[in-house]
Amino acid sequence: MRYAQLVMGPAGSGKSTYCSIMQQRASDEKKVIEVINLDPAAEHFDYEPFVDIRELIQLDDAMEDDELRFGPNGGLIFCMEYLVENSIWLEEKLGDVDDDYIIFDCPGQIELYTHMTVMRQLINMLQNLNFHICGVFLVDSQFMVDGPKFLSGTMAALSVMINLEISHVNILSKVDLLSTSARKQIDNYLEPDPHSLLADMSNDPWNARYCKLTEALGRLIEDYSLVRFYPLNIKDEESIADIKLTIDNIIQYGEDADVKTQDFDEPEDNEQNVNFETEAT
Repeated sequence: MRYAQLVMGPAGSGKSTYCSIMQQRASDEKKVIEVINLDPAAEHFDYEPFVDIRELIQLDDAMEDDELRFGPNGGLIFCMEYLVENSIWLEEKLGDVDDDYIIFDCPGQIELYTHMTVMRQLINMLQNLNFHICGVFLVDSQFMVDGPKFLSGTMAALSVMINLEISHVNILSKVDLLSTSARKQIDNYLEPDPHSLLADMSNDPWNARYCKLTEALGRLIEDYSLVRFYPLNIKDEESIADIKLTIDNIIQYGEDADVKTQDFDEPEDNEQNVNFETEAT
């Protein structure tokens, strides 16, 4: 069995930082997690990629080709489709090592995950390679501190969950950058509550007009426990450990590992007699 996290989210949501933090956390636990860059437009990471899609294709290849002439969005989609069409390249790079733990750092283009099929195809390929996969969807918490934005982020996360159909964890990143008041506001939203959302939207005329729709969406999420966010504070070791433990449990990482035991020699008769005499005195 092999294990994987598919790290997704809008551009600037902190995906590469998350990958680096998870890799370092594993290293602290004397374990190995490799990170693979699947963003053909990436320029800088905080980690050394085990595999880099830019060795196969780069965004500039699609944008500067005289026949293709894609823009940034179309170019990213083309690059991911090219990766899937040439999946043998990725399979060879991944090899076939049991108990591998890989984090895939994906592009920051939301439509790749919400309604297109290319990521679903990539997931099918990885599952055929015996990977247990958990989708990790990051949203910048700084853009989720009011009701309308939080509801919008929640619906985006739900769309990704429905489209990919894999085990899934939603994360509010960059919590360490929030002010004290913003953190309190986020805390009110972590457990979906339509009444809190409605109260936050009551002063907006547009939202007053559509308050029934907002309440219905909020109740749908609350009643069926469809979406839950985990806050990530990269300066808090407990926050990092909780998220990693949650994901490891989902993909069943370490459950089939052998329990390490240590054999002890039976004490000799003379040693037992000495112990008995000592206790008697």
